[in-house]
Amino acid sequence: MSFKILYVAATSQEADVLSRIESIIPGYGKFLYGEYEIDILVGGVGSMSTAWSMTQWISVNEKPSLAINGGIAGSYSGAYPVGNVVMPVSDCFADAGIEDGANFLTLHETGLSDPDEFPFINGVITAENKYAEIIKSIVEPVRAITVNTSTGSEATRDKLIDKFNPDIETMEGAVFFYICAREKIPFIALRAISNMVERRNRSRWNIPHALDNLALKLEDVLKIL
Repeated sequence: MSFKILYVAATSQEADVLSRIESIIPGYGKFLYGEYEIDILVGGVGSMSTAWSMTQWISVNEKPSLAINGGIAGSYSGAYPVGNVVMPVSDCFADAGIEDGANFLTLHETGLSDPDEFPFINGVITAENKYAEIIKSIVEPVRAITVNTSTGSEATRDKLIDKFNPDIETMEGAVFFYICAREKIPFIALRAISNMVERRNRSRWNIPHALDNLALKLEDVLKIL
């Protein structure tokens, strides 16, 4: 029996990194790599689109042996510069909450949700499974946050750092974690740094470089699993 992988990406550009892997065999909507059968799901940008796409896919397909979320991310730390590939091992919905004047309270802090109700632990969702443990040997584990608005100002950046101390941010990661955990699907995430989180300056972004490195690291991951 083949080992089935669901590869979830926000855009076709991020999904196409699979086609760059040496010895991978393309098919209609999927790839074959050794004993792995890899289905591709382009879920769209943002939590809402990703949630709908993943739920729809899971409802009509056999659950995979492993789900992988691949794509780009913004980095909060000079330790993870543009081009680095990292593995988020914790994530949360960083802008889901309530503003109270100058303060921001998460849904957990307001009492509207339980910070320890599955799949949350102290307000975050973690990737804890044998595959994540294996991959930690070749990919740096990081703390991630998920936002609906990509951070592009120093003021917002500073607030998020003060509250969550993240290493990276994405717009889909936490919902991928949430759905996989709820559906009891083992999962990992791989994110290539395309930009630093700062006042928006696209001239400092390098998405092609990030995706090139994501393809290389994804091949390493498939080899080590």
